[in-house]
Amino acid sequence: MKNREIIEQTIAFVKETLADAEGGHDWFHIQRVFKNSLLIAKDEDPDSYNTLIVSLGALLHDIADSKFYNGDETVGPKLASAFMKSISLAPEVIEHVIKIIENISFKGGNHTVQFASKELAIVQDADRLDAIGAIGIARTFNYGGFKNRALYDPEITPDLHMDKETYKKSTAPTINHFYEKLLLLKDRMNTNTGKKLAAERHAFMEQFLEQFYAEWNGTR
Repeated sequence: MKNREIIEQTIAFVKETLADAEGGHDWFHIQRVFKNSLLIAKDEDPDSYNTLIVSLGALLHDIADSKFYNGDETVGPKLASAFMKSISLAPEVIEHVIKIIENISFKGGNHTVQFASKELAIVQDADRLDAIGAIGIARTFNYGGFKNRALYDPEITPDLHMDKETYKKSTAPTINHFYEKLLLLKDRMNTNTGKKLAAERHAFMEQFLEQFYAEWNGTR
């Protein structure tokens, strides 16, 4: 099967699987990450990565986000693996894509990296870009509303030292998420293109927060 056909079948599978997904983790999120991955990859040495693995990693990275499965991080890899086996992909391709799915997420500030590859670096940057900037702000408040979280509470300060389990269980106000994750991502990008785009989106978030606090405090 040609790569184009593999991508088309994967897109159809993802669209169907995520038809009723929460707005920040739906097909459109996947589509943006897919496009960002291809954009970032264009500026990388073409001999340093496998385009098919980048595409599949981007398309399948959130096929079953653990946040919506009681924190079970095995659902996504299992679902993605079953799909890739159903279209007879090579075992080494399947294994690499699963490693991307298992290691792409932020998981809190104290998480230790377990796997590294150029393909993961590209897809991870693409996913992180979608978590910051204007889209990132929209997704953050969409998810906060989905979980019925407060917008902001000056009495609840951000926790910058959470381990993986504490991070997953956090119910803090949405504004705290900027400090606990979003504002940290700029300095964790892997690629030159990712770093450049992240800097622009980071600056936009800083402007948003300045305006938010001014309006909250009635000074603007």
